[in-house]
Amino acid sequence: LSFVCFFFRLIFGTLYPAYYSYKAVKSKDIKEYVKWMMYWIIFALFTTAETFTDIFLCWFPFYYELKIAFVAWLLSPYTKGSSLLYRKFVHPTLSSKEKEIDDCLVQAKDRSYDALVHFGKRGLNVAATAAVMAASKGQGALSERLRSFSMQDLSTIRGDSSSTVPPSVTVRASSKQSQPKTSRSASEGTGSSGKC
Repeated sequence: LSFVCFFFRLIFGTLYPAYYSYKAVKSKDIKEYVKWMMYWIIFALFTTAETFTDIFLCWFPFYYELKIAFVAWLLSPYTKGSSLLYRKFVHPTLSSKEKEIDDCLVQAKDRSYDALVHFGKRGLNVAATAAVMAASKGQGALSERLRSFSMQDLSTIRGDSSSTVPPSVTVRASSKQSQPKTSRSASEGTGSSGKC
């Protein structure tokens, strides 16, 4: 039965009035426009109230049937339920409380903007920190991998005795302390071969 109520409200409570609201806007008929605006205000209040009544009153006998009857009463051109409720209750209440409602909305908008900016900055900081950490970890892993590849390459060169690469290359890459000796011995070797 709740599905039937939902379907009825979707078709007759939402789509039907939306189409006639479109026609009122298109024809620029002020009377129709005001009528449908009153309906939408009442329907919005009904939908808000329904959120809570569905939780607490769904066990009530004929609850869904009453909801269907209420939407039909709001829409009926004979009863003019939405116009009646708007003129008797909603308009006087909103007129008397309009200043307080506007102040509350301005405060809520300012607070939500401040909260959005605050959380946006925090979110950007967290994202930037995560990106830097990921980049540094990725760079460390990349340099370790490159270092391991270069050491493997050097060890294969060093292990190859009949290599065409001069011994100075192997020694120079392996340690910095032995670099001057090897370069001197390499230069002496070329110098002596140059003398021969």
